[in-house]
Amino acid sequence: MPQVNWIIMVILILGIIGKSDIIAAAAAILLVIDYVNLERLLPILERRGLEIGLLFLVISVLVPFAANKVAGREIIASIFSIPGVVALVSGAIATSLNGKGLQMLQSRPEIIIGLVFGSIIGIVFFKGIPVGPLMAGGIAALLLRILGQWP
Repeated sequence: MPQVNWIIMVILILGIIGKSDIIAAAAAILLVIDYVNLERLLPILERRGLEIGLLFLVISVLVPFAANKVAGREIIASIFSIPGVVALVSGAIATSLNGKGLQMLQSRPEIIIGLVFGSIIGIVFFKGIPVGPLMAGGIAALLLRILGQWP
């Protein structure tokens, strides 16, 4: 019988307490993989899991275009409006921060516990929505760089 992975178990409990279905489901899936001795999947998930998740995220964002719910004229008008320009700049900043977050999570995976706790605090006390560790990691990387704790 496999030994219980207590860190993943704590993350599962925190996900349930914080009402973060995605965190809870991810932890539960990893516990099942560990319990049924499918550890050989872990390197594949580590290497390609993020890409697969991002693929589905991008697909979900692009569905309105595929379903013809957004007209081409609306897109052009939106891009050249003040909100559109702000959205373009925000998208560029967010993706840059996400990249820094990914780098930090890859080099310092222990920081994920703080990100999970922070996400739960944001959900419970600030009515936030957990969208994933990359943006939280990106903000953490930015703050750590400002504090001189990150290259």
